Amino acid sequence: MANAIILCSGGIDSVVTAHYVKKKKNYKKILILFFNYGQRTLEQEKRASKKCAENLNAKFKEIELLELGKISTSMINSNDKANEMKKEDLKDTKEESENWYVPCRNIVFLVYALAVAEARFVSEGEVNEIFVGFKNEGDEAYPDTTPEFVDVMNKLQETATAGKFEIIAPFIRKDKEDIIKLGAEMGIDFKETYTCYVGAGEKHCGTCLSCKLRQEGFYWSGVEDKTEYED
Repeated sequence: MANAIILCSGGIDSVVTAHYVKKKKNYKKILILFFNYGQRTLEQEKRASKKCAENLNAKFKEIELLELGKISTSMINSNDKANEMKKEDLKDTKEESENWYVPCRNIVFLVYALAVAEARFVSEGEVNEIFVGFKNEGDEAYPDTTPEFVDVMNKLQETATAGKFEIIAPFIRKDKEDIIKLGAEMGIDFKETYTCYVGAGEKHCGTCLSCKLRQEGFYWSGVEDKTEYED
């Protein structure tokens, strides 16, 4: 059985992915890979990612990419006031999603993940498969979260790495409610995850785009939302 490297932001999708890899796919040796790119929710994301690693008896590794944050045009790398979203705003989230898009973030993350995998292969003979919690949002998807993007990155790793490490996005065609249902089935404490774009201490703001999508996911899944929201 190959080992697994899991890109984790501490949010629902990546945490459920990590538990799925451990509990459903039975990978024994897991590395939680966390990226610090100067995001405004750095401490909350790191705390949630470390808790995920602890719960799964996995290793945790942080990679600093501060330059990515400096060149980012995303609100996740600024202190600008976020738009307060309402439920009806979720009918069309394309414009608001663009406010939070970090250019080429997932390309950069996956290249670093491949570098970690390749280093382990060269030094220890390990083969690591790389898991990501990408969820395709249809017409409103970020360009670096689509099935086509994952296919292209896999072609790149086939050309550029000696270890041939497959990049796997198990939930890319799933809806948020399906991911939450699976997480609940696996016994995940969702209060230990962090999704908010804004960062309101230990709580979620409750009004940013990510919080609203989180709330809708719980509503349609039928799973109780125990998240603490400021609003």
